[in-house]
Amino acid sequence: MRNVPLDAIDHVERVVLPIGTDYPPGHVLDWHEHRRAQFLYGATGVMVVDTSAGTWTVPPERAVLIPAATRHRVRMLGVSTRSLYIEPDAVPWWPATCTVVDVPPLLRELLMSAVEFEADYSLSGREGCIAALLLHEIAERTPLPFHVAIPPSSDLAELCREYLAAPDLGITNAVWAGRTAQSERAFTRRFRAETGDSPAVWRARARLLAAVPLLRTATVTEAAGRLGYASPAAFTTAFTRAFGLPPSRFTASGQGTRPSRAGLA
Repeated sequence: MRNVPLDAIDHVERVVLPIGTDYPPGHVLDWHEHRRAQFLYGATGVMVVDTSAGTWTVPPERAVLIPAATRHRVRMLGVSTRSLYIEPDAVPWWPATCTVVDVPPLLRELLMSAVEFEADYSLSGREGCIAALLLHEIAERTPLPFHVAIPPSSDLAELCREYLAAPDLGITNAVWAGRTAQSERAFTRRFRAETGDSPAVWRARARLLAAVPLLRTATVTEAAGRLGYASPAAFTTAFTRAFGLPPSRFTASGQGTRPSRAGLA
């Protein structure tokens, strides 16, 4: 099925409902939730998924697992999706929070086939086998580290979301501490308690996540300059250390070469 709203078919008695959807550049799916768990695959482009607990950046040809009844928002940057909406009882192993995963060739081809099914596809024969195999393949996926946590406190969450929207090298712990009327030491301790990271480490990771959408249209050198790195080499080193892949793999010219699972461990 293509470009069909989930609400129109959610009642159909199928454990897995595949839907393919094309979005205009920059489209935002505002805050919403699904009764079913969702496997959201970006066949093209980059997706940024927000929940109250964090932000997940989904590079091209990766996917994000979204738990059932999780309120979320998705920003689409040149994206054509292949989604699976799955009955929660069928996937007790589904992660409790959003999780970005790789999509190897077999899973990709299964997704491409599944979105051609009718809503009430036959459970016997080829279509039913593909739907069952999809669940087995998703269960084998390994999480990828393309996310940052959002603090539960509203004042800290506001600082973090502002930074994600516009990473700024001029922001320091002292600046953030002043915004919350705390000493720098007290602020840092509180931030670490809520996110698991120091503010400086959190901002460094957020800057690297901001590079993923940039690399759709920018070179590694351009992205490094726009994000304030001293050199493309410094940017490449930091990006590779954080995500296990060099930023060149995410440029338009580098997306034809898919990483091995060993390189993503």
